[in-house]
Amino acid sequence: MPLPEGRGEAAPPRSNQERLSMSQAVRIQVTDEEKQWLFALVRSTVERGLAGLPPLAEGELPEAPEGALRERLGAFVTLRRQGELRGCIGLMRPMLPLYQTVAAMARAAAFEDPRFRPLAAAEWPEVDFDISILGPTSPCPDIDLIELGRHGLMLEARGRTAVFLPQVPVEQGWSVKGTLEQLCRKASLPPGTWRDRTAVIYWYEATVIHP
Repeated sequence: MPLPEGRGEAAPPRSNQERLSMSQAVRIQVTDEEKQWLFALVRSTVERGLAGLPPLAEGELPEAPEGALRERLGAFVTLRRQGELRGCIGLMRPMLPLYQTVAAMARAAAFEDPRFRPLAAAEWPEVDFDISILGPTSPCPDIDLIELGRHGLMLEARGRTAVFLPQVPVEQGWSVKGTLEQLCRKASLPPGTWRDRTAVIYWYEATVIHP
């Protein structure tokens, strides 16, 4: 995907009210019923993979209830075993209904994360998971508006992309600028690349749910 155009010339100063308004990203709301439905979907998807079965085709997935699960939304599925990361894969840009994205990302997190060997059946009872449902992604107007723990961040620069979920900087104890440097590192870019005029920092909010 082509990178967005560079930032160009500096925009005129914005009022405090405009800055505050631009900081109001969108967090997706899901009901308790929808949460339980997604949790069951993640479990059945992973267990199907552990049994050596192929993923269900689009038409074979259980029919999701009407509402947020049918909206086109990005999502990440994160697996942890005994508190340690065991897999985390997601899709930032919404291409499918949420429930289809969650099913695909659950299987990918369990068996396709290149940082880990595929999940084994003996590990599954010790694995916890959560689902991050992503709100819309937009260019961050000012890094001073970033609230760690609330805003997730994505860096696109020099043909590379890296993403952190909102909770990651808090878990790691990073500052905002430290997080941006870590995004550069994750994308295999030189330190400070986030300052390039052609680099674009995106932000978003996420609703994180777990059983």
